[in-house]
Amino acid sequence: MTKKPFFTSLALAALLLSSHLLYAQGGNGTAGIQDATTQVTSYFDPLTKLMYAIGAVLGLVGAIKVYGKWNSGDQDTQKTAVSWFGSMIFLVIVATVVRSFFL
Repeated sequence: MTKKPFFTSLALAALLLSSHLLYAQGGNGTAGIQDATTQVTSYFDPLTKLMYAIGAVLGLVGAIKVYGKWNSGDQDTQKTAVSWFGSMIFLVIVATVVRSFFL
């Protein structure tokens, strides 16, 4: 019968010691979160430029595809041009909105 109170008091002592250690880590946790935020936001500018570059390449590919369809006399040229142009506009808007939203 004496083992149960011993283990209960041992568990209580361990809980008190661990809560003290966790409280001591609170200040460093805040600094770590601030550091992680700084690192993540530093990626937005290069990623935005990368998305603009991808949009430029897709624009060239789309222009070549539309030109090829136009020269072959395809009836679907306008639909293809609108879809490629719309996807480029969407990519540029997404890059701009994400950058402005998070910075």
